[in-house]
Amino acid sequence: MINDKKTFKLFKIFASIIILWFIIHSLYITVDGFSDNGKNADLAVILGSKVNEDGTLSKRLEKRLESGIDLYKNHRIKKILVSGGLGKEGFYEGDKMKEFLIKKGIPDSLIIVDNHGDNTRATIINTLKMKPHLKFNSIIIVSQYFHVTRTKKLFEDQGFENVSSVSPNYFEFRDAYSILREFPAYYTQ
Repeated sequence: MINDKKTFKLFKIFASIIILWFIIHSLYITVDGFSDNGKNADLAVILGSKVNEDGTLSKRLEKRLESGIDLYKNHRIKKILVSGGLGKEGFYEGDKMKEFLIKKGIPDSLIIVDNHGDNTRATIINTLKMKPHLKFNSIIIVSQYFHVTRTKKLFEDQGFENVSSVSPNYFEFRDAYSILREFPAYYTQ
């Protein structure tokens, strides 16, 4: 009985530490995700998201692209790299993103497509492989607020540290799930 009480008390302490860690981490990535330091960069890297079955962009992806367009119009970036994979809907996210940007007036010559950015890590690796050709020294990540901290960390883990971020002012109910998912992903990717 005494041993059970001791075990339960240790479990409560451990659970409390994990919950507190999760809360602090979530607050940090939220604040960091909404922080736009106003920096300029050579390249905006816009991470992909869902393309609908009819080929239209999800509202989330559209808002990311609009943030990239704002960066371009405000002369904060020189080029845009769009990165995503082949979705289960049958569309390459990068190609659909480029179509959207061109329709919104971004010159074709300033858009680079990565259709093999199947996840965040792949986007980072693919982007850095293009560095000698694209000759960039600074990046602005464009993704949802809960995703940018991990994305910046992955770039920094690869030795590329001149990374800032912008996220659209767009919120969905599923953000709660995404914040929960980012907690283990940050420490395991």
